[in-house]
Parts: sequence; C-alpha cells; structure tokens
Amino acid sequence: MTIQRLYSFIRKGLDDYHMIAPGDKIAIGISGGKDSLALLHGLAGLRRFYPVPFELVAISVSLGFEGMDFSPIETLCQELSVPYYIVNTDISTIIFDDRKESNPCSLCAKMRKGALNEKAKELGCNKVAYGHHKDDIIETFFMSMIYEGRIHSFSPITYLDRMDLTVIRPMLYLTESDVIGFQNKYALPVVKNKCPADGNTKREYIKNLIASINHETPGVKNRIFTAMVTQNISGWGGKRDA
Repeated sequence: MTIQRLYSFIRKGLDDYHMIAPGDKIAIGISGGKDSLALLHGLAGLRRFYPVPFELVAISVSLGFEGMDFSPIETLCQELSVPYYIVNTDISTIIFDDRKESNPCSLCAKMRKGALNEKAKELGCNKVAYGHHKDDIIETFFMSMIYEGRIHSFSPITYLDRMDLTVIRPMLYLTESDVIGFQNKYALPVVKNKCPADGNTKREYIKNLIASINHETPGVKNRIFTAMVTQNISGWGGKRDA
C-alpha cells in the first residue's frame, strides 16, 4: 500500500467522523508495532495539507521489559518532525512479578492507557490517537459478545470525561493487510514486543476464528463492519452530520 493510499483511508476516517477541530494537539500512542507507526506516518503527512490545522506529539509507554529499544522510533519521529516522548514504567514488574496475573492483558492495557493519557495531558494535548484498524474493531466486537455478553466495540471517537481527553481512531477503514502492505513497502522500524503473553491471548484466538469464518464465507468481515457502522450500536451511530 502506498503512502498516498494510507493518507486517503485516514483522511476518510477523520472527515467522516469529524475527528479533528482547529487547534487540536493530538498525542499518538506509539506501541512500537506496525499499526501505530502507520498512523504516525499518516497523521504526520496529512498535517502538511489537511484543511484543519493541528499539532502532533508521539508517546511510547515503556512497560519495563529488558531489551526494549525505542531509538528507531525516535529517529523516525525526528525525520517526520514529530516530538517524541517515552514514559518509563514498572508495569511489567507489577503485572508479572508482584501480581502474577494469569490473564495480564486487560490490566496491562488499562495501566498503559493511564500512563499515556497522563503524559498527553502533561504535554497540553486534548486528543489521543490510537492505531486501531478495521480488524481490531471487528475482533473486539466478537470478544465483547463471546466473553462479556454484550454488543460493543471500539468507537471512532470516545470522550474520556475523567481525563477530559478525546480518543480518536483514524485508521478504522484500514484492514490489517493494508497496514502490513504499508509496513513492507516502507520498512517501518517495528520494535518487537517483549511481553511473554504476546501472541498467546484471547484476541489471537478470536483473530484466528474470524479468519476461519471469513475463509469459509468470503466477505463476512466487511459485512460485520458495515452492520456496526449502520445499525447504531453503542458508540457508533453512523457518521456524524457535518
């Protein structure tokens, strides 16, 4: 996937849901994975010609695992003229050593988001951008039904009233295969996740389940996404009016 196509998909998400207002300062959450790095490229490029002016910063939350090297991301941010910040935490020690969590992902995500949001507020940001794509959204929809018994998923825009921050997800129209194509074409400096639970999660199980269903019934993923956009599930409600 070319960078022009990346811009097109991200801009469609921004425009359809009016994610950006004049003067916004947006913190991009950079995990080190392909999704957040693609979002960094997309928003940094769009910033130059998007009709609504906005500022960007990039933030990574270090969980405390040994061997995590964010220097390639720092270099990329310098090339893209995006200020970059690393928040050092002891999340890995708390989860795996102190609490010995058998299902660590939910607590880890909560703590990571908390650290990211606090840094975003400290830097004067009013919005945080996550690199969730269409596949993430569909997988979360399935996880909510199967494990929680409710109809729910990430929404394009979420207001966090306790933090007075708005979360935006500009990559909602991109599939994971789109992002992989962009990663391969532009050699994104992905930083490998050192978490021992990586690749062995409920989300990975759901990802494989959906892939199997989509293989047997081609187009199922797109139809699920269309239903989410058009059937007024919580947090979606269709595109916003201009």
